[in-house]
Amino acid sequence: MENYKELLVWQKSVDFVTEIYTCTKSFPKEELYSLTSQIRRSSISISSNIAEGNSRRSTLDDLQFLKITRGSCAKMESQHMIAKNLNY
Repeated sequence: MENYKELLVWQKSVDFVTEIYTCTKSFPKEELYSLTSQIRRSSISISSNIAEGNSRRSTLDDLQFLKITRGSCAKMESQHMIAKNLNY
């Protein structure tokens, strides 16, 4: 793939970030610098790592960044469960 912007997974991850920002707007203000920030940063990390890995032009680098992306997805899932448990 020549350009990460052509990757469907990258496109969907950018849409995901946009949705996360919309959803977290309604979180309590006291969460702004904690859970809200963590969720937003985790979601941004997903699309950023896909882009960075693809841009390295090395299969090994791309795979390493995809592994990091998988970790960001797990973090995001964990944070989502916490927000859900708190009824946010």
